[in-house]
Amino acid sequence: MVSTKIVARKYKKNAKNEVPLYIRLTANRKSQFIALGVTVIIDYWDEKAMQVKRGHPNMARINNFLTTKLAELQSKAIESEEKTPDNTNKVSQLLKGIEKVDFLKYFDEYNKRLLSKNKINSHRRANTVYNKIKEYMKDTPLYFEDITVKWLKEYELHLISKKSNSMNTVYTEMKAIRKLINEANNEDVISIPKSPFTKYKLKWEQVDKNYLTEGELFAIECLDLPEGSCIKVHRDIYVFATYAGGLRISDIFQLRWRDFDGEKICIKTQKTGSVVSIKLPNKSKEIINSYKTNMTGLNGFIFPILTKYDNLDIEKERLRAISAANAYVNKDLSKIAKMAEIEKHIHFHTSRHTFATRALRKGMRIEYVSKLLGHANIKTTQIYAKIVNEELDKAMDIFNI
Repeated sequence: MVSTKIVARKYKKNAKNEVPLYIRLTANRKSQFIALGVTVIIDYWDEKAMQVKRGHPNMARINNFLTTKLAELQSKAIESEEKTPDNTNKVSQLLKGIEKVDFLKYFDEYNKRLLSKNKINSHRRANTVYNKIKEYMKDTPLYFEDITVKWLKEYELHLISKKSNSMNTVYTEMKAIRKLINEANNEDVISIPKSPFTKYKLKWEQVDKNYLTEGELFAIECLDLPEGSCIKVHRDIYVFATYAGGLRISDIFQLRWRDFDGEKICIKTQKTGSVVSIKLPNKSKEIINSYKTNMTGLNGFIFPILTKYDNLDIEKERLRAISAANAYVNKDLSKIAKMAEIEKHIHFHTSRHTFATRALRKGMRIEYVSKLLGHANIKTTQIYAKIVNEELDKAMDIFNI
């Protein structure tokens, strides 16, 4: 016999002291849960009566909804019992067709939660994936159960053939879908015996990392650029990064004079939130000191790039300003490469690659390089070691001439 009960999942209590309500279906000592999409203040929940107590906001409406839902499932349980009295997997049979969970609706709610937690970057990335899937479905509902291996392969083909996405972009999209399926399963919003990602394998292609040689970097350093011009500032921050641990552009934009003690910079990185302290080589210190004439106090930016943007205290506006400034810098770096007669495609992130390869060539231990770059896994840094080793192998070919 299938028993039904409304329960509050107290371990999922949020900051407002609210807990989500579920219907628990039990048969043969096995239980599964159906999310009701309702949260209640835990102190107002009557577990025995399976009702909200007096004084809770919207008490009557919530209790009516709970009573209706419970009655519906009890009716279906009786019907299932009559049709298949000897079925040993009554819960699974009962769940079939009872409730389909809308993947895009869940995804949208997930994105809203990211915004409410002020995770602007995460929201922006997730929302891009959400919008692509929504466009692909063309107003057709997409339920969790629809996301099969077949659907994933068809969507992958769409991203590559119709959207011209690279395999690594597809990897990022699919990883987001997998994350949502896992989260929904962990939250008991859905109950799936096996994720489609056990058979659909994510694919990542190793991309060649562009970097500058010592000669190319020197050519950029020696360019005679107009004093005070944007292109000079952009050149300076690029060179600065190649010496200063390969700092990301977002962190360099936000460097303030209070972060520099004359020898080191100490900042909390935007991407990972980790605190890094870097002792600056002479070249980096020279670049910073050349901007001291524009110093407006310890809270002022070292490099005058974000100063023209407003509302930087609001994270969403600050990230928008960083994105816009980043595009401007990369546009100038293309010009700079041409001026220095460098044929490689240069963008700001190549400064990180340049720092890493230079550091390893000069004998810095790989674990130190990894730490300075803020890599979570040394395997990421080993890519640069492979590049340096390949250069050494080619250098040895001179003995074959």
